[in-house]
Amino acid sequence: MTGRARARARGRARGQETAAPGAVRAAFTSCFVLAVLQISAGFQQVKLGERGGRRRDFHDEGVNTRQLMEHVKESKSGTTGTPIQLTANFFRILSRPQWVLYQYHVDFKPPMESRRLRSALLFQHEETLGAARSYDGAMLFLPHRLHNKVTVLHSVTRNGEKVQITVTLTNELPPTSPVCIQFYNIIFRRILRILNMQQIGRNYYNPGDPLNIPQHKLTIWPGFTTTILKYESAIMMCTDVSHRVLRSETVLDIMANLRQQCGIQRFPEICAKELIGLIVLTKYNNKTYKIDDIAWDHTPNNTFKRGDTDISFRNYYKTQYGLDISDGNQVLLISHVKKMGPSGGPPPGPAMLVPELCYLTGLSDKMRADYRIMKDLSTHTRLTPDKREERLNRFVTHIQKDSDAQAELDKWGLSFDEQLLHLTGRVLRGETIFQGSKSYEYNPMTADWSREMRGLALMQSPPLNNWLMFHTRRNHNEAQSLVQTLSRVSGPLGLRIQRPVVVEYDDHQESLLRALQHNVGPQIQMVVVVLSSNRKDKYDSVKKYLCVDCPTPSQCVVSRTLSRPQALMTVATKIALQMSCKMGGELWSVDIPLKQLMIVGIDCYHDTTAGKRSIGALVASLNQSMSRWFSKCVLQHRGQEIMDGLKMALTAALKDYLKFNNCLPSRIIVYRDGVGDGQLHSVVNYEVSQIMDSIKSIGQDYVPKLTVVVVKKRISARFFYHKNGTVFNPPPGTVIDTDVTRPEWYDFYIVSQAVQTGSVSPTHYNVVYDTSGLKPDHMQRLTYKLCHMYYNWQVIHINVVMYRDKGH
Repeated sequence: MTGRARARARGRARGQETAAPGAVRAAFTSCFVLAVLQISAGFQQVKLGERGGRRRDFHDEGVNTRQLMEHVKESKSGTTGTPIQLTANFFRILSRPQWVLYQYHVDFKPPMESRRLRSALLFQHEETLGAARSYDGAMLFLPHRLHNKVTVLHSVTRNGEKVQITVTLTNELPPTSPVCIQFYNIIFRRILRILNMQQIGRNYYNPGDPLNIPQHKLTIWPGFTTTILKYESAIMMCTDVSHRVLRSETVLDIMANLRQQCGIQRFPEICAKELIGLIVLTKYNNKTYKIDDIAWDHTPNNTFKRGDTDISFRNYYKTQYGLDISDGNQVLLISHVKKMGPSGGPPPGPAMLVPELCYLTGLSDKMRADYRIMKDLSTHTRLTPDKREERLNRFVTHIQKDSDAQAELDKWGLSFDEQLLHLTGRVLRGETIFQGSKSYEYNPMTADWSREMRGLALMQSPPLNNWLMFHTRRNHNEAQSLVQTLSRVSGPLGLRIQRPVVVEYDDHQESLLRALQHNVGPQIQMVVVVLSSNRKDKYDSVKKYLCVDCPTPSQCVVSRTLSRPQALMTVATKIALQMSCKMGGELWSVDIPLKQLMIVGIDCYHDTTAGKRSIGALVASLNQSMSRWFSKCVLQHRGQEIMDGLKMALTAALKDYLKFNNCLPSRIIVYRDGVGDGQLHSVVNYEVSQIMDSIKSIGQDYVPKLTVVVVKKRISARFFYHKNGTVFNPPPGTVIDTDVTRPEWYDFYIVSQAVQTGSVSPTHYNVVYDTSGLKPDHMQRLTYKLCHMYYNWQVIHINVVMYRDKGH
């Protein structure tokens, strides 16, 4: 056992009790949490969640940024573009209660430790409380007011113990309160449980209808995401299809494989590195846990307190679930269960999990790199627009036809529309692409100009004279073919590429690293590495050395990509473009009418394994055509605000802009990605002021126009285009800025790409600060123009966001 593990074991022995997860969680199951945090400025921020924790996205509801922008107070909708009729995965709430929601504090005398027991004792008084009630272990919510402000009830436990229950009114919440809207989400989650769906994380899945992929030892649970919020036109439920991938092998199987691969000496270190941070499912109770540690000193034969008696983990699972544990020597996994229920209560001890009974969820990096696995998965999970719309309609119909679900909705006075929301969007015209001295249009329906750009010189590309190519002996032919094809495609593109110095290495990570160390020097402009496989560790070692230890532009390519002669010209062209771009080349541009404009992109990556540090990335445009960029990454410790490290980066970017243009930008637009649910308040109240401080550091008299836009790519909203009885994805350039936007925000959606399979994902843009006065039309069109400037692909993508992502 490692020193750290021994210390943790001592800590458990001295302090927190350990228990089997069923024993720890018994007090929280089949209930939800509703705890009011505070009331400020007329907005009640609440914890509204269930077993999986709080729903942080609701906290963004109190952030009203639109009221501070005079130019969009009356209207935030644009008019440019061709109107298009769409449907969206939103369902209106047709009727909702007009009652006041009454909040009560519940006190037990003597105190009752078990929340399940508290609930049972309280709900004995249905005549007084009514059938419609919600209780989280501390707070009771009712749709009607009790006769007295303080109501005293009396109950008796099974053991004959008399209990006095005091119910005290603490708050009255009107139907327009955000808390009531959030409360609808709690009710709807009850509906999902009534339909026998299981909660994993935020979403609900149907374990009774699994999709098995036996050849890869995978199982898919189909499910749905649901959120009820107040949108522009109505209170609506946004629901989308979701899938949870489960592995058929247990954690014990994985541990056995690791022990066999790395040996007994390195097993504890490798095992902890591979498993800690992963999410597992225990099928005996259909619950998920995060692996926080490994108890090297615990086995199923260890005991824990259950009531007044000691019981071994092995006997607990036998008596509680009828499960036999075959390996009595396996070590246990530790999961720190989040405290649920009333505030101020003691946190539960860590749950001890038996690896033999735990199944990993999600995909490993190795699985994601396996083309066959991803292809087989996509047949079930990548739904076409018609299939996605059909499944959504079937889901709502199922709710309508289920008598128990309807009874629960009727109890609270709620009903939903059976039809998807119909709305009108607009399609912006395609952009003209400028490349060298030429310009051309592309097919706006495909958003792809890879054919049009062939044979045309790039805007600017430095010559490549000194570069290296590394390959194994087995990949010699593929490497030579790549060199020859690069020579053929570079001429028409205006690239001047000399022959490289070729270095052969043994197919081992250590050999490749030594070859890089011996050959890469300051005079080398570019390094190309042909990898025999797409193993992540080998790729990471190359990038780490060439980005950190010996900074040199590099390009990795898997040999399999070069093995198809018919595709080699296309592959070589893309590689040549990336090589040119990494050396500072400018490939193409679009017309940006705003002058003296700087576009800034900010993102943050949170590392859950390496001490929970964060990496902040900032990129900034340096020229009018948005083809040259400043970039900077900063490493930060846990809890540190992202802008603390990036303030100096923004200042440095402004100084570089000044050097490049002999003037400072008169207008700065910041696109901020990586903002999690519930973090919008921090961006508005903290980050915007930090950005302004960075600008002031250039000079007190320097006051450019500033716009800050929060970008979210991982959203549930989906849009569908119906034409001649067939359902399609909306075409690229589709803008949606009505109905499904938020009334308190200046926000819009853009569909910025075309997809060959599945349903297209729109991107949500929320302008949280704006002194530029740009009309919504201009803001939307500028954002769409920037989507054309991601040089890795000759298709439309969010360039400033993608460049930030690549910076991590």
